[in-house]
Amino acid sequence: MQKIKELIKKYYEGLAYLFFGGLATLLNLVVFAVFQAALGTDFATGIGNILDNVICILFAYWTNRTFVFKSQNTGKAAWAEFGQFVSCRIATMVMDQVIIWAGVSLLGPHVGFAVANTKLWAMGVKLFSQVIVILSNYVFSKVLIFKKK
Repeated sequence: MQKIKELIKKYYEGLAYLFFGGLATLLNLVVFAVFQAALGTDFATGIGNILDNVICILFAYWTNRTFVFKSQNTGKAAWAEFGQFVSCRIATMVMDQVIIWAGVSLLGPHVGFAVANTKLWAMGVKLFSQVIVILSNYVFSKVLIFKKK
């Protein structure tokens, strides 16, 4: 049991990032699916995806700041941290949007499965995009935003 505690302490940041990143990703996919079911694939892959990302950016900032990187910044430093976080997440939101647009609008019409299963294809593209986004977000968070002083 002591060995497990030591491993958790040693790798806490990475494990916490995976856990809370997983929650943020799940929230992202659920909101995307709700938009898709309620308002259609076109909405979900367009404006819905942007709204979805805004919700998840706020959730991710709170969890990353509070539980993962345990930031102690206050005042101007906290606002600067938030600005950096949002800026980096906007960059990965654009990446997400481009991947979804390319996968659904450009590639989708040329793939038989995608044509026959539009909603499932769009969700698959969104899931693929999330893998790329998660990795990018971790690098941004670790290297640029919540770096140890």
